[in-house]
Amino acid sequence: MENADDDDDINRNWENIKENIQTSAKERVGLDEFKQNEPWFDEECLGFLDQRKRAKIQWIRDPSQSNVDNLNKVRLEVSRHFRNKKKAYLRAKIEEHGTNNKIQNIRDLYRGISDFKKGYYQPRCNIVKDEKGDLVADSHSIVARWRIYFSQLFNVHGAKDVGQAEIHSITTSTRVKCL
Repeated sequence: MENADDDDDINRNWENIKENIQTSAKERVGLDEFKQNEPWFDEECLGFLDQRKRAKIQWIRDPSQSNVDNLNKVRLEVSRHFRNKKKAYLRAKIEEHGTNNKIQNIRDLYRGISDFKKGYYQPRCNIVKDEKGDLVADSHSIVARWRIYFSQLFNVHGAKDVGQAEIHSITTSTRVKCL
C-alpha cells in the first residue's frame, strides 16, 4: 500500500484485499443458504417490498410528518397485500386437497397434507448424550440419563459441606475482628 502511486494501484490493492477477506471468510465461516420464500411470495411481493424500502429511505432522509404518514400507509398496504396473498394461496391449497378427496386421489391428498404439515410442524428428534458423549436414542435410556443428570445437578451433599465451610470462615474472621 505504501508503494502505490496512482489510483489504479490503490483500487487494484483494495480489490485484492476485499477478495482475500471474502475468500477467507467463506472458507472459515461458510456461506449461509438463502432463505427460500414462501410459495405465495412472487415478483409482485418483491415490488411491494421495494416500495416499502423506498418509503423508509425517504423517511430517514426527511423525517417530516408527511413522510411518516406515507411510510405508515405503505406499510399497511404491504401487510394487507401479503396477508391477502397468503390467504389466497391457502384457499387454493385447501381446494386442491378437497378436489383430490372428491376424486379419490388419496396418494396426492396425503402427499399434499404431508407437505403442508412439513412447513408448519417439524417433529423434534429425541436424542441426548450420555456421560461419555455418545448419543442415546432409546426412551428408557433417555429418561435414565435425565435422572442421573438432575440427581447430579441437585446433589445436596456437596452443598452442605460448602455451607459449613463458609460459616466456619465467617466465624473465624469475626473473632479476629473482635480481638
